[in-house]
Amino acid sequence: MTSTPPAPPGTAPDFGSLAPSVALRVECSREGFARARSFTRHTLHLWSLDHRCDDTTLVITELTANAATHAAQAAPGAPEIRLGFRLDPAHLLVTVSDPDDHPPVYAPGTGSALEEHGRGLCIVDALSEEWGWTPTPPAGKTVWARLSTCPPI
Repeated sequence: MTSTPPAPPGTAPDFGSLAPSVALRVECSREGFARARSFTRHTLHLWSLDHRCDDTTLVITELTANAATHAAQAAPGAPEIRLGFRLDPAHLLVTVSDPDDHPPVYAPGTGSALEEHGRGLCIVDALSEEWGWTPTPPAGKTVWARLSTCPPI
């Protein structure tokens, strides 16, 4: 059974133009994904969010893997994937943009721990407070996840 993501297009949280933000173009390669993870850890360290590093890195890993897998089918050559972070006092917004127009497919699956594919957005859903996607004109989409900046209790 498949369903659409919990948030409809066009509902990304607005943190305002003054919120700290950074972005990175991600190459669809082993090195590109390693760089995205390193960039995530480094950015969170600079923003004193080391306590959110593991969850955020896992969310970024899943979103960039999905973008590479599906955008590669939609775009000739190497698809351009962009990673972004925006910070406000209570939340971190992470975004992954790709040239594929198709919405992400949230597939809860059968619950089997042996499934190799299809669990990425379930992981994103479990680790984030909210997630969704927005179209990126003229083509493509941005999948986003909002994570709390609060330290664990």
